[in-house]
Amino acid sequence: MKNIKAIIFDLGGVIYNINYQNTIDKFISIGLDKKKYIYSQEYQSEIFNQLEIGAINSEDFLLNLKKNSTSKSISKIKNAWNCMLLDLPKERVKLLKTIKNKIPLFLLSNTNTIHITEIKNKIGKKRYTDFYNIFNKVYFSHEIKKRKPDVDAFKLILEENNLAAKNVIFIDDSIQHINAAKTIGINTIFLEKNQDVMSLSFDKFL
Repeated sequence: MKNIKAIIFDLGGVIYNINYQNTIDKFISIGLDKKKYIYSQEYQSEIFNQLEIGAINSEDFLLNLKKNSTSKSISKIKNAWNCMLLDLPKERVKLLKTIKNKIPLFLLSNTNTIHITEIKNKIGKKRYTDFYNIFNKVYFSHEIKKRKPDVDAFKLILEENNLAAKNVIFIDDSIQHINAAKTIGINTIFLEKNQDVMSLSFDKFL
């Protein structure tokens, strides 16, 4: 890949470690119908889509889960939703800072205010701010009102930053997001299961 002028990174599963099964198991333990409340890397129920594009707020989301759960504790429900969030490896942050010295970086994540608040709490405000500021701009789905694999999420980054798709690389661990980016000409790197972003060779296009 030549003439690369920017890299777009996914967050969860690429930079920040997550485990969907943790939340799936917790949802089952608090009595949420596993057919109605599906949240996985490949597919999720509409209520999660709505949360991630900011169409419903955090309070209404949690109340919906509470209403359909055997648990009447909002804190337990929030914990079930957050327990997929693991950690932010320091070596990945160091890698990003090294790359940032050579090429603009952008972050595009399907996420929500509950998860972002939890990440801040887990890693601390100072470390979160330091991480956030690595990127030229951060695009969170609940803020831009668009989520992958909607191609408009990618187009927004290209248009706002005067970038041509052919000059951009997008790195993600969900194949549906990779395929969507490809349809508009963005170069892609699919991070396969159990593959760490640290294993990628960035020198060849920097």
